[in-house]
This record gives sequence, C-alpha cells and structure tokens, in this order.
Amino acid sequence: MKSVEEQIALIERGCVDCIGKEELVKKLERAKETGVPLKIKAGFDPTAPDLHLGHTVLLQKLKHFQDLGHDIYFLIGDFTGMIGDPTGKSETRKALSPEDVARNAETYKEQVFKILDPEKTKVVFNSEWCGKLSSYDMIHLASQLTVARMLEREDFKNRFEEQRPISIHEFMYPLIQGYDSVALEADVELGGTDQLFNLLMGRDLQRSRGQEPQVVITMPLLEGLDGVNKMSKSLGNYIGITESANDIYGKVLSASDELMFRYFDLLSDLSSEEIADLKKQMEAGTLHPKKIKQQLARELTARFHGQDAAVKAEENFDQVFKAGGLPDDITELELSYDEPVWLPKLMVDCDLVKSTSDGRRMIKQHAVSVDGEKISDDKANIDPSGTILLKVGKRRFCKVSFS
Repeated sequence: MKSVEEQIALIERGCVDCIGKEELVKKLERAKETGVPLKIKAGFDPTAPDLHLGHTVLLQKLKHFQDLGHDIYFLIGDFTGMIGDPTGKSETRKALSPEDVARNAETYKEQVFKILDPEKTKVVFNSEWCGKLSSYDMIHLASQLTVARMLEREDFKNRFEEQRPISIHEFMYPLIQGYDSVALEADVELGGTDQLFNLLMGRDLQRSRGQEPQVVITMPLLEGLDGVNKMSKSLGNYIGITESANDIYGKVLSASDELMFRYFDLLSDLSSEEIADLKKQMEAGTLHPKKIKQQLARELTARFHGQDAAVKAEENFDQVFKAGGLPDDITELELSYDEPVWLPKLMVDCDLVKSTSDGRRMIKQHAVSVDGEKISDDKANIDPSGTILLKVGKRRFCKVSFS
C-alpha cells in the first residue's frame, strides 16, 4: 500500500465532501499496519440499462480505492430499485418491476467492468439482506428516523410545502440505503452530492448498531457537453459508454477547454501531477489545447473500446474533419420501399436516430444531409431509387442502396 498521505491525496482528488476525514486517516493507518483492506461501498439502483460518463465519476473513484488495494463493493440496489429513489424528485417515482431490475442489473455488471477489475470487485445485491427483514425488523428500522428529520431533506420539504404527495414507502429509501452499510459493515461509502442525506443515514445507523461509522465521500455531478447542465440523456449533452468509439472520441473533442480539465480530474487515470503539468504547458503556450483534448479522447475511448479502436477513431476523425473525407467504417444498407419514404423514418430505419421526432429535430437544426446537400424541410421525402449517402450530425453516416 502507498503511504497514508499519498492515499488521501488520490482519494480527495475531485471530491466535494469527505465527512470523517480524521476517521479515514485512522482507518487507512490501521489497514496499512494490519494488511486488512478497507470496505468501500457504492450503490447503484438499476433504473436504466445504459450508463454515461456522468455515472462513471463514482466508478472512477472506486477504481482509485481499488488501485490502492482496498476492497470494492459494487452494490446493485435491486431491492431499493423497487422503491424508487426519491432524491431530487418532485413526485413519487414509478417503482421498477423485478423483471426490469434484473434485466438492467445484468447490463450494469457488463458495463462497470470496463472500469473496475472484475477479479477484485465484489458485486452484491441488497435484496440478499433486505429480503430477509421481517415485518418487525422493518418497523424497528423505521423507528430510527423521525418525520421532522426526514422533512429536513430539501426535496421532501418542498413537496410537503407545495402539498405534493409523499408516499410513506419513500421515507424508507434512505433508511434501507443506510441499512446496506450496516449489513456490509462499510468503512467508506461514495455517492453523488445529491445523495448526502442518504449517505449520512448510514453513519447514523452504524453508530446505533455499535459499528464504527463509515466515512462519507461525495463526488460532483458531472456537467454535460454544454458545460452547464448535469450530464443527462434527456438533455442530449451526454457521452454514453456504450456508444461507438467514433462517437465517444468525437464527443470528447467537442468539449470546451475548461470542461476538458474537469473531465481529466474526474475521469482520467492520469495522476494529479500529470494533469497539472498538462495545464501548465497549455497556459505557457507550449502545448496546444487540442493536443491535450486528443489525449483525453484517446484515453476514454480506449477505456470502453480498447486501444486499437481508439487509434482507429482518431484516424477516422482526422480523415473526416481535417481532410474532408469519409470514415472507413460507414454502414451500408439495402432497403426497399414501395413509395417515397419520409426522411425521418429513413433515418430511424438506418439506426441514425432513435425516433422520427429525434430525426425531425436534427433536420430543424440543419444537421442532416443527403449526398452532401443539407436538408431543412422535416417533411421531406426521399425517392427510393439508386444509392444515397445519408449523414446525421458530424459523425453518423449511412450509405443506402434502394432495391
């Protein structure tokens, strides 16, 4: 293990809160002396099948702990997922079905191991212990928290004052998240800044059970490519970790210079010293910002697709944007229609957009071209004959042959 000072420096990098830092120092010293690693916990409710870079901020911090030799508990909230996390919500969330939870949990496991070492990661499901709680246990757990304390939460307070419904089962969510820490005897729990109330609940419950309270570390909510709003699929400012290598590489390059270093701090495997040196070189004018951004784009693309794919994505980007050419891996399809096809439908059929409404939006943004000609009419139809080159945005191409 590294020295405690070196460990603290890496652990604190990019974090917002470290509640119980003195306790953390003692825990790290004990781990170093005894050789017994700390138990590091982070929970993820499987509410959606795909993760984006915003989700990986916590995963990257888990990797830091893993690299320092500590035990990682990647907790999948299959039990809490059926309650629905009320954090930041203005109304009761729709609970997931057991089938949804199971399906999404499987895809989570596949995706997180692009960052974490599967051989050194313990994947646990909180239904393992929560499913065994009796009615008595649940009532006893509920007795640990007052309504007044729960209404200290900003989201619950606002809903109460605005007379929006708050379901009783929503009060159970932070209690069960806290109970997870008791069940695992966690030394440290990580979460986003919006999870602070729930994370502190774990400390309270551990104390009440005679356990050493966990240290709470919060990580910032990653800004999306617009540099303003939280990264979100609904806002379209995200970089999905299951996206193609070309898309990940190109999207990272579209980030601003300021946002680039934010991403370096929260997502890169480079040391703080190496990142500071890159920033120093950029400010001194000895290294162009684009070169630094390319380094970040290669690193993140390689993380999810491998080094060879990252190199190929960079070559494709240079070919398309520098030389004005076309990428080598354009999808080619043969399609058949009995009559002129509505362009947004054709875009969906070519898997260039998710829906016709998405296609119409791209056309209105002047982001669609057919054979190099920009299309501005979202009612446009395409004659289904011959071959056309369809382009959506800067990186999505499809060569369509009509039969």
